[in-house]
Amino acid sequence: MATEIETAIALRGSGRAEEARELLLSLLGGGAEDAMLQYQLAWTHDVLGREREAVPYYERALALGLDGEERAGALLGLGSTYRALGEYERAAAVLREAVAEYPGRQEFRAFLAMALHNLGEHSEAMELLLQLVAQTSEDPGIRSYHKAILFYSDKLDEVWE
Repeated sequence: MATEIETAIALRGSGRAEEARELLLSLLGGGAEDAMLQYQLAWTHDVLGREREAVPYYERALALGLDGEERAGALLGLGSTYRALGEYERAAAVLREAVAEYPGRQEFRAFLAMALHNLGEHSEAMELLLQLVAQTSEDPGIRSYHKAILFYSDKLDEVWE
């Protein structure tokens, strides 16, 4: 099955996502309970713009026990997909879990900020984004104001007189 999954990944990568989906579904039809298969099905459905169909595959892949890069990818995919479907609370919950589990992976903070924005939690979203910019930017202007950006990141509503 690993060879077929690799073939499907290559198909998806070459713009033939529908063929990849059909191949992956045929593997699933054989009764396979494989986390990687579920993850690749989720990802392929997302690529095809079939977000709602991707969700159960992401959920099943995570329940079956992905780890490493695949787990990180599935958490990001599920959180992002929930957000795209307007399920902002669920998106934020998954992305908060991912931030806690992968503290060095900044992409989770960016996607969490989007979900927080959708929830109307603008201050927390801006704080995350400003910290992300200050901590990851190589832009000389950002670097020169790094400390100020970090200082103000959680004080956006304060007024000094």
